[in-house]
Amino acid sequence: MLIGCVREIKPQEFRVGLTPNAALEAIHRGHQVMIEAGAGAGAGFDDTAYSAIGAQVVDTAEEIFARAEMIVKVKEPQASERKQLRAGQVLFTYLHLAPDPAQTRDLLDSGVTAIAYETVTDRNGGLPLLAPMSEVAGRLAPQAGSWALQKANGGRGVLMGGVPGVRPANVIIIGGGVVGTAAARVAVGMGANVTILDRSIPRLSYLDDIFHGRLTTQFSDAAAIEDLLARADMVIGAVLIPGAAAPKLIRRDQLASMQPGAVLVDVAIDQGGCFETSRTTTHANPIYDVDGIVHYCVANMPGAVARTSTIALGNATMPYMLALADKGWRKACEDDPHLLEGLNTHAGHLTYYAVGKALEIDVMSPSLALKL
Repeated sequence: MLIGCVREIKPQEFRVGLTPNAALEAIHRGHQVMIEAGAGAGAGFDDTAYSAIGAQVVDTAEEIFARAEMIVKVKEPQASERKQLRAGQVLFTYLHLAPDPAQTRDLLDSGVTAIAYETVTDRNGGLPLLAPMSEVAGRLAPQAGSWALQKANGGRGVLMGGVPGVRPANVIIIGGGVVGTAAARVAVGMGANVTILDRSIPRLSYLDDIFHGRLTTQFSDAAAIEDLLARADMVIGAVLIPGAAAPKLIRRDQLASMQPGAVLVDVAIDQGGCFETSRTTTHANPIYDVDGIVHYCVANMPGAVARTSTIALGNATMPYMLALADKGWRKACEDDPHLLEGLNTHAGHLTYYAVGKALEIDVMSPSLALKL
């Protein structure tokens, strides 16, 4: 198979979809690899790292889109890229279609077979291709939030860990999954007073056990969130419904109950955000103010630590990328029902139920799509 990897063009996205190690594995299996010149530079991989192992470095993304049988990326294809996709081609990347009707329509119109990292599952019910970036984003969230809390950036001027005689910041984390746990680990390490909310009692028990009483666990419901907002210096939104739009857990009118200069960090922004007032920002302009509350809603947080993120993502995606290349997408998905869960579009059909529900589009069963 001819595998192509293009340079990411989303603003401030420095990751690359294919590491030199992954490219080498594919080449050793008899596949061809094409990569756009400069694609790996932001993650610390220059062109020679690819050419030295036998990958073909080409000057333009257009050549890769025109020739490659499978496109491997990091972020969802941008509008100019979507115009170059075609039927019979496989796209393997993050998609986050539920809050993005324009992208969804373009992928359906192209006929491309799109497999989304964020909806591939594993036998334990996890999301193995989302987890490494969730881990990174979770660890970054308290760091980004602490920066936003600084008075010069519009925040309350509160130090996360306080100092002797001055209380630490009150940090509320909504969601106790991979993102929330990672965020709690860093926030606790910074000395903050952390409360983490989740709707799973077993998960709360697990968190209480692993943190040895260094944070407070609380069942997540509307009343609990309302009560905690008034005392919060920072709220980290870490909720996830796989493939679906994130629920809105904090309404705009609730901002009035918060302390001026408090910070909302929305890690769920890729799925539309979990605060009513969230809108996508970039690393170049990451924060904005609504009613005196600072919002940090960068949609590609892991891109800020591109080398760590690229290697972590490459480690996770490589086995699936190789299976798709070795067997073809149909056979790979027939053999692995968890990979089939990643199928979002094929031959003009939407194949992921949560996206169809969010966008009110008819959905074809992935098993039926295999037969097309």
